[in-house]
Amino acid sequence: MLMRTDPFRELDRLTQQFFSANGTLTRPVAMPMDAYRAGDEYVVAFDLPGVHPDSIDLDIEQNVLTVKAERPGPAEDGAEYQVAERPCGVFSRQLFLGQALDAEHIQASYEAGVLTLRLPVAERAKPRKIAISVSNDTKQINA
Repeated sequence: MLMRTDPFRELDRLTQQFFSANGTLTRPVAMPMDAYRAGDEYVVAFDLPGVHPDSIDLDIEQNVLTVKAERPGPAEDGAEYQVAERPCGVFSRQLFLGQALDAEHIQASYEAGVLTLRLPVAERAKPRKIAISVSNDTKQINA
């Protein structure tokens, strides 16, 4: 039987186990997101379960949108966990916004653990028709 192996998988697993706080395997701390275009806006949704809305911070600087959120740690100090798979702490993610987006009119909402951002397409970036003028005056050139 032929098996395909990834020589770095075991090294990655051992590194994660070594550097985790409690010696258990941890998932990478991430802020999963979906992004799609719906008409004249882009919609970006971040999964942030267990995050209080007051701990979410949105900043824009030079067309870079930074999303920061904090999920508190365990409620009981000194508890001896048997399984710890839910990451806690501060999470951060940056999105580079192109010139085609209107950063002045971004809308943000938070419901059921999902942060949804609506980024409108800038007027200058929307498709438009260009009128062609036609002149009835024609000139003949003699050579």
